[in-house]
Amino acid sequence: MKRMKAPFAAKRFVDEYFPHCQAAVLAGSVVRGEETPTSDLDIVVFDNQIEGPYRESRIEYGWPIEIFVHSLTSYKTYFRSDAERARPSLPRMVAEGIVLKDSGILSLIKNEAAELLNEGPAPWSEVILLTKRYMLTDVLGDFLGTQNETEALFIANTLAEAIHEFVLRTNRQWIGASKWIVRALKQYDEDFAERFVAAFQLFYKTGNREGVIQITDEVLAPFGGRLFEGYSVGK
Repeated sequence: MKRMKAPFAAKRFVDEYFPHCQAAVLAGSVVRGEETPTSDLDIVVFDNQIEGPYRESRIEYGWPIEIFVHSLTSYKTYFRSDAERARPSLPRMVAEGIVLKDSGILSLIKNEAAELLNEGPAPWSEVILLTKRYMLTDVLGDFLGTQNETEALFIANTLAEAIHEFVLRTNRQWIGASKWIVRALKQYDEDFAERFVAAFQLFYKTGNREGVIQITDEVLAPFGGRLFEGYSVGK
């Protein structure tokens, strides 16, 4: 059976299961024009009658649906939490979401989300910067030193995530996870993102580590390069 278009399915879902909510938005890949055969509907619901915020997964009208339900105050806690971890999942969904229902409150909430996104995450303290620089150096050392190609595959995974975090956080940009790693890098600097992807593709396809090593040193260079000698915690 052919499933109905995303906005209609999302609107029907809200009308059927949250008829008394104050507002709801549809977000995710279907809104950004990045829909795939496995895409789901991300729906954020604002309902002051709930006992507490929750997330739920359902299948309705041929769609997998992820529902994020908040009161008119609980979303603020999640906005702050997302900002602190530098992964603004809920603010991004609210800001980009298309309106499914609105009792007149959404413009304010969307403005909050947009302001948070535009501000970016808080800068790292000097202590955190030194620690992250040391940790990136340490993972690079493992990558350089291992002769076990199987181990190198998984060290490279860790290194890729650490590089993406380091370059984005030191430039006060939001970070990502999984598919959002490359998306976040592209939003910051498309040229760097292309070189980042090329370096890891070369390693995974041929075993050549030079590109990965070079790009790691590139992101460390403005902060003094690799760090081992003299690093201390709790002394």
